[in-house]
Amino acid sequence: MVCSISGFRFIASGVGLLAAAGAAVASPGHGEGANIGQTGDISHIDREIEVELGEMYFDPGIFDVEKGETVRFVIRNVGRVVHEFAIGTDDMHDTHANEFRAMMKGGMMTTRRLDHDKMRSQGMMHTDRNARLLEPGETTELIWTFSSDAEDILIACSVPGHRAGGMEAKIVFTGDHS
Repeated sequence: MVCSISGFRFIASGVGLLAAAGAAVASPGHGEGANIGQTGDISHIDREIEVELGEMYFDPGIFDVEKGETVRFVIRNVGRVVHEFAIGTDDMHDTHANEFRAMMKGGMMTTRRLDHDKMRSQGMMHTDRNARLLEPGETTELIWTFSSDAEDILIACSVPGHRAGGMEAKIVFTGDHS
């Protein structure tokens, strides 16, 4: 059976994965039903923020941005384990955590590495527009334009146990970008 969950497509191959998929479908997904923003245009970047991901932290720990601003996040995993940088609401992060538990259970990832072949074969390549998943030592970027009516957004890591361990950062809107 092929399922699609907020940008993820995968073949459900077991009761556990189907249960996780059902829980994910029942909750708002990655940008669905929440106005957090959109992928930004590389030719209209307002500023760049360097982000460090380590063991249960983001640096900076608070992100001051303006509504409507386009930010290039340069994200570097300096930790010893896999980490994620995801922009979303509490509900979106909760849904995403369910998907990560299914990925761990299905052997698509461990704490230290991603099995891209298994992720690809299960249709769970983690290509969400609002998130990046990094192995230790990796660097990537995400260009994001925050919605003009965005509220209650945070950055979190959905790797099992990481958000509960404190790996989330607040986004503070300091005004409207003109």
